[in-house]
Amino acid sequence: MEATVAMPKKGSRLITVDGGVFRWRVGHRPARGGDSGPGPLTFAVERAEDPAGVLVVSLPCARPDNWAGERTIVIRPVLVAGCVRRALEEGWDPGRPGSAFTLTVTEDELATLLGEPPQYLIPFLWGMIPEGGGIRDLPRCTQIWSRDQPGAGRAPSAP
Repeated sequence: MEATVAMPKKGSRLITVDGGVFRWRVGHRPARGGDSGPGPLTFAVERAEDPAGVLVVSLPCARPDNWAGERTIVIRPVLVAGCVRRALEEGWDPGRPGSAFTLTVTEDELATLLGEPPQYLIPFLWGMIPEGGGIRDLPRCTQIWSRDQPGAGRAPSAP
């Protein structure tokens, strides 16, 4: 019999899908995509009570903390529920211990699982902007230079 390690409760959220209670969590360490840039945005799901089989979902976008400026999305409960249903249809047994069951979501499937077109965000130095957004969408920045340096908090003067 294989021993299973439950997902940490800290940072996880509960969700009820078709009467079953699950715990889900975005991993706190970004995956590396090798030379192709940041790895995909992933999250894990398991039963809240008596966890055994783990579902790992891979999405067609990058993590919000990626340094390459790749687009991302906010993982909402509707997406988690849709992925759990899809994985169950494809044979995931959350009560059976063993290797993780991987569900890779394609760009085309994302809108179906969300019930609407995805609203992508682009990581930016000071926050996130909607994909296709402009300068008016940037959050206001009150401090971008060190307060320890002369002229801190002001834009540099032109030479």
